[in-house]
Amino acid sequence: MRFLFIIILLLNFCTVNLAAQDTLNRSVKDTLRFSGQLSAWSNYNHSNDLPLWFGGRYLPQSNYDLIFPDGKLVDFEVSANMSGSAGFHPFDSGHVGGSVRPYRAWVRYSTNQFELRAGLQKINFGSAAILRPLMWFDQVDPRDPLRITNGVWGILGRYYFLNNANIWLWTLYGNDDAKTWEIGATSQRYPEFGGRFQLPAARGEAGISFHHRLADTTGIGDSLHDFSGIPEDRIAFDAKWDLGVGLWFEGAWIHKNKDVGVLTNQLILNAGTDYTFGIGNGLNVVFEQLLIAYDRKPFVLSDPVFFSALSLSYPLGIFDNLSAIVYYNWATNESYNLVNWNRQFNRFQIYVMGYWNPEVYMLPQQQDAGNLFSGRGIQVMLVYNH
Repeated sequence: MRFLFIIILLLNFCTVNLAAQDTLNRSVKDTLRFSGQLSAWSNYNHSNDLPLWFGGRYLPQSNYDLIFPDGKLVDFEVSANMSGSAGFHPFDSGHVGGSVRPYRAWVRYSTNQFELRAGLQKINFGSAAILRPLMWFDQVDPRDPLRITNGVWGILGRYYFLNNANIWLWTLYGNDDAKTWEIGATSQRYPEFGGRFQLPAARGEAGISFHHRLADTTGIGDSLHDFSGIPEDRIAFDAKWDLGVGLWFEGAWIHKNKDVGVLTNQLILNAGTDYTFGIGNGLNVVFEQLLIAYDRKPFVLSDPVFFSALSLSYPLGIFDNLSAIVYYNWATNESYNLVNWNRQFNRFQIYVMGYWNPEVYMLPQQQDAGNLFSGRGIQVMLVYNH
């Protein structure tokens, strides 16, 4: 229903503005574009109950722009996520599934220093690259070549000052599933809201972010802590500097205003660095360290969990790139490993990925990857953009 409402809203808005265009003696320029991304993949993992998988995804997208003489812009984007997969245990069993969902559906008004965007959209920010405490509204996996992530329904406003500082304000409503790092779903009767202020800082930038929602912990853990409508506040600070090497820090504190045991407070901290070494065509190295702690009391590190992440990327030539990413869980002494070779053609890309992960998949922030990428295996992906 929300998707249909957005489509009707966009069509009505286009009609009004096209009529306005005629009154302006055709001084308003408009463009309509169609594009899309088609991907197909196959995966073999002998550790899975269904070791052989095939799948595909199509992301059709349309964009419409209205450009006014004074530099103002009204634009629209509508896209869908159409995916399907089939898993087999040869000569034994199989599974087939698929879905069609809205991917993006928003309308935006913008000027040189201001923008207001409403609808199903991607909202992300912060300084970290891999293990991101500020991944509040997206689920981007740095190992995913397509960077697929669901959007959120809401309204986002941003104002950009002349000194490159900027302020964000948002309100969200109607997002059913728990988002990254959230414990418990969000109450569907009340909107979420928050904001962010970002400014230049020495040879980099820094930001402070805030978000408020009502959480529902029903069915999570001890039944004595089953509550609905719990006020939850989160506040975060992040900064990034270019000092010859890239350095950043990102931290978030999430507090529930009711006692739900050790889930009352979450503390998530990240520190990272990156540098490109002058080896051959240039070896880019990114390292991050993540700390996660939960406790009844705020800022108590009674039983923290540590994750490390190392990412390497090396261009083999103009069209080929080799990369690897390793996660390490210090609590279980387990590592998650992925190696990826990709080649770029005119409109095509091919990826060959090999992975070696624990059988029990316990990476933070990942949603469904563990179902397919636990254990050892290989995946081949072909992507076509039009």
